[in-house]
Amino acid sequence: MNTTALKGELTVTGLRKWYHRRDQAPVHVLEDCSFRIEPGKLTVVMGTSGCGKSTLAYILCGYISPDEGQVLMDGQPVKEPGSDRIMVFQETALWPWMTVMENVVFGPLAKSRTGRDEATRKALELLRKFGLSEFKDKYPGQLSGGMKRRAELAQALINSPKLMVLDEPFRGLDVMTRELMQEYYIKLFEETRLTTVFITSELEEAIFLADRILIMGGTPSRIVRSLEVDLPRPRTFDVLATARYLEIKKEALEVLYGESMEQQAMAC
Repeated sequence: MNTTALKGELTVTGLRKWYHRRDQAPVHVLEDCSFRIEPGKLTVVMGTSGCGKSTLAYILCGYISPDEGQVLMDGQPVKEPGSDRIMVFQETALWPWMTVMENVVFGPLAKSRTGRDEATRKALELLRKFGLSEFKDKYPGQLSGGMKRRAELAQALINSPKLMVLDEPFRGLDVMTRELMQEYYIKLFEETRLTTVFITSELEEAIFLADRILIMGGTPSRIVRSLEVDLPRPRTFDVLATARYLEIKKEALEVLYGESMEQQAMAC
């Protein structure tokens, strides 16, 4: 596919971030964090718990600002949140007092970007795609964990973003539901080629989904390794049994093990 016409390219240069706390020394989270997110690609960012993955995601979406450095999307500075960058958080973003349909159409209607009939049409199509047509009048409390995640994806996609950032969206789901959600999202990505940044701590999930894996490490954190995942698309779980998958996994494990040992040595 020709990616020159696709949107959502991110250029990240020299990010530094501290968290300042009253009467305590500032916590240095990110240092000289630089990389590029290619348009039309699914880039996974991974690293150990607490390494700053979520902080980086918030900066990419404009929810917080770096202390130094910059983020450009399609050549324009990212300084605040925008509807062209949608984030799916670890915690549910569904309003419990609204039905699934009401949750999905809320964004475009609140921004007056489209009429109710058009928003409803788009919502019904997305819910059909995610297997939720029969649950459109249900409330979030009546849905399973996997259904809630699918509804949140529909809620995000109806805004037609240029960039989707997912912060460990399948965390806390049981193994079977997590695999089903990975299949849902990879099919969606391969259909739309929506530029995606996917945050995870799970290596198998990272390799299965990604075109490229960016591994964070160090204290403070930065991108320490970029791994190309040249597994064929469309992609199914059959790739987990291929020699190339095992080669990529071995390389990633070596990097992650090295980072883990270095952090343990610093803690001693």
